[in-house]
Amino acid sequence: MDLSLGGRTAVVTGGSKGIGLAVVRALAGCGAHVITGAKESSESLAELAQSGQVEAVEVDLADPAGPARLVAAAGGRVDILVNNVGGAPARPGGFLSITDEAWLATLNLDLMAAVRTTRSALPLMLAAGAGAIVSICSVNARLPDPAVLDYSVAKAGLAAFCKALSKEVGPRGIRVNTVSPGPVATDLWLGAGGVAQTISHATGAKPADVASQAASQMVTGRFTQPAEVADVVLFLASDGAANITGADFTIDGGLVPTW
Repeated sequence: MDLSLGGRTAVVTGGSKGIGLAVVRALAGCGAHVITGAKESSESLAELAQSGQVEAVEVDLADPAGPARLVAAAGGRVDILVNNVGGAPARPGGFLSITDEAWLATLNLDLMAAVRTTRSALPLMLAAGAGAIVSICSVNARLPDPAVLDYSVAKAGLAAFCKALSKEVGPRGIRVNTVSPGPVATDLWLGAGGVAQTISHATGAKPADVASQAASQMVTGRFTQPAEVADVVLFLASDGAANITGADFTIDGGLVPTW
């Protein structure tokens, strides 16, 4: 299958590390010109930018004006949009520990950043009569977990947003899909301040044991790798998925027991 994306322009939110970085690398590797935004760049992203295929924009996507700034950097053309930026703050204290401020911060980054970026990019796609929007959702959208309660709610909202939008813009040539990973081997789960470390501090268990317990819940017994998520995104952005819209693709090692 030809996944060549030569000549196409892609915007990726949160591309400095983890899944976002893997998506940037995959899109650029298939010939797309990639504009990615993050609050801070990274050494790996800076290396990709040296190729000329990738442009890194330092922008706070939690700022309501940030997404429009990122899309503007694409210069008036967006063929592919990947809504990736987000965070999953662990809540070992349960529901009553989540303040209004925490709720709003999670909803802002995990839902509204995607809404705002899509709002900025969509007019360009509508004018062109074509486009592919892929949002990184989560299995927690339909397998809500009290340990990430507000994140689960935000991702459920993102899934509903993308499904509804796919029905509106599908007749005009724009495809909208979601990818829902389970635990992925990124800093969000395994890094400093990530889910494993936060739960470790709350329970006294070692972070490695927390991660091992999470991995054991998957049929494959391991975390998904960022590049594996990127491969799914790459397919959905390509012409190989020309008649796929309003769909959600799960990559969770068999974590979700039903469908």
